[in-house]
Amino acid sequence: MARLTKKQKEALQKVEDKTYTVAEASALIKEITNVNFDASVDLAVRLNVDPRKANQMVRGVVTLPHGTGKDVKVLALVTPDKEAEAKEAGADYVGLDEYLDKIKGGWTDVDVIVTMPSVMGKLGPLGRVLGPRGLMPNPKTGTVTMDVAKAVSDVKAGKIDFKVDKTGIIHAAIGKASFDAEKIAGNARELLTTLVKLKPQAAKGVYIQSIYMSSTMSPSVEIDTKRFTEQ
Repeated sequence: MARLTKKQKEALQKVEDKTYTVAEASALIKEITNVNFDASVDLAVRLNVDPRKANQMVRGVVTLPHGTGKDVKVLALVTPDKEAEAKEAGADYVGLDEYLDKIKGGWTDVDVIVTMPSVMGKLGPLGRVLGPRGLMPNPKTGTVTMDVAKAVSDVKAGKIDFKVDKTGIIHAAIGKASFDAEKIAGNARELLTTLVKLKPQAAKGVYIQSIYMSSTMSPSVEIDTKRFTEQ
């Protein structure tokens, strides 16, 4: 087992054996984050669902009210008539065939790809490159649309997509440790409220089983699920 540093021990001592409110957890995460860079703040939410069953899959998008704190690089794969609006909306890379060729060559230096329904046929063969990296556009997340400008603007403003993993957990980055505690809490509540709305009808019992907040290299802080629990 790796030995804890002095800072890690101090951080652990500040985390009590109890559950916290979202506001308390957000403030505590700021207090126990001791790295020399702007750490990411993450939520891990365990859901009482079986992701192997299609009627219990939880997937969606949420626009964090205070953004992610990350400079998201967006590639807009669009036809020439849509290039201007994609650029005006803030897309970092705009084009089509030249970027498809770059992706075929292994280039994936972007965070989100936005495209149009008519272009999806060309992206199909690139699924083995884009899929494992979570870059394949999807109509359910709003990244396959004719309203390219809105899709790009939403992503730049803090829109994230999430999907329950095979163990039933949602992992999502909700901000940076440099955010005010109120902003971290606001983003966390927005994600949790969205998850409650997405509860599958087939899910039985307590839907949200546990919520943990952490930052890069910090201990995790358990959040009281009562407010977000539905039977």
